[in-house]
Amino acid sequence: MIQFTLECACGHRFESWFRSADDFDRLEASGMLSCPQCGSEAVGKALMAPSVSSGMAPHGAEGDAPAQADGPDGAAAEKALAELRTAIESNSEYVGENFVEEARQIHDGAAPERSIHGEARPEEARKLAEDGIPVLPLPFVPSRKIN
Repeated sequence: MIQFTLECACGHRFESWFRSADDFDRLEASGMLSCPQCGSEAVGKALMAPSVSSGMAPHGAEGDAPAQADGPDGAAAEKALAELRTAIESNSEYVGENFVEEARQIHDGAAPERSIHGEARPEEARKLAEDGIPVLPLPFVPSRKIN
């Protein structure tokens, strides 16, 4: 898996995971990437800093406390993820385990066109993408799946 920082033509930046760099290239070439904020399909890789672990204690001597992932940046990331979840769940229909069938029906014109989200096994989602049906993994578990 590889994570890229992406940017749309409107300047919105977001991150997404891909199976490989070749997978990203294939999805980009087929026009299957879109900005989660504005829907623009003009999406490309943005300049990003690599995430490298040196194995050394961060910011100082060994006795220093390690850097906290839940600091200001972590809190901002959690807030952004919560906002993304709210936007997706309020602007799309949850179809649960019927996601694969519903996505195919929408693509084939047998069901009304609309935004949906739900559950799919990775191999099912991969097959949808290979068949030209645009799908993206969500970076969270849908609220209806949380106990």
